[in-house]
Amino acid sequence: MKILIVYAHPEPQSLNGALKDFAVQHLQQAGHQVQVSDLYAMQWKAVLDAEDTREQIDPRRFYPDRDSEHAFACGLQSADITAEQQKLLWADTVILQFPLWWFSLPAILKGWVERVYAYGFAYGVGEHCDTHWGDRYGEGTLAGKRAMLIVSAGGWQSHYSPRGINGPIEDLLYPIHHGVLYYPGFEVLPPYLIYRTSRVDEARFAVIRSELAQRLDTLATTTPIAFRPQNGGAYAIPELTLRDDIAPGRTGLRIHVESEAIESPSAAPRG
Repeated sequence: MKILIVYAHPEPQSLNGALKDFAVQHLQQAGHQVQVSDLYAMQWKAVLDAEDTREQIDPRRFYPDRDSEHAFACGLQSADITAEQQKLLWADTVILQFPLWWFSLPAILKGWVERVYAYGFAYGVGEHCDTHWGDRYGEGTLAGKRAMLIVSAGGWQSHYSPRGINGPIEDLLYPIHHGVLYYPGFEVLPPYLIYRTSRVDEARFAVIRSELAQRLDTLATTTPIAFRPQNGGAYAIPELTLRDDIAPGRTGLRIHVESEAIESPSAAPRG
């Protein structure tokens, strides 16, 4: 299997750094091909701007979507963007590894998404008609590939539970799972979660390594989160609202999962 790890942590000697190194070694020893985009080490430019194209449509102003579309279609993208797109096309599975900062991605990883997910590559793909509203949410350029998050958090697992003060971790990760990953076509695997990162001693680190190894060994067989495909009949088009007979009377994020619940993997550490 060909695996891309997109890694976002500024300190190589951190817990995340150690787990990234362990993941690479473990996957390679199992015979997989691995590439790593270490965004801080690469000094990745996180800001989407006019420098992302060698030729603007209108030299007087920058249009983020139109210029992205033009640059992608005409081979005018910044070289770093093209290189990351090629890695995504190469990979069978993509792992995004990051600490949960302010309830979301680190800015550098968000910037990677904004710049690499160009118009015509990750969005703006497919035709729009009365029965099909673009190739997205289960379809698209990255369909047939798998993706998984490795996420660390400083808080306790209970803080991210269904009644926890921070909100359910499934809800916090929903924009990443459903938007960043499922939107362009990935099959999204349940995340691997690490809580109370400041309390990881040698014994717990050994447990985490063992659990992570099991998740890495089952990347090809783990059942993905059962998000409802946009063009599969569950949603009215062009309104893109769930049909009235599906999860009737219910609202919220979980109605967009066929099981109406996003289950955390049993291998997730318990803090």
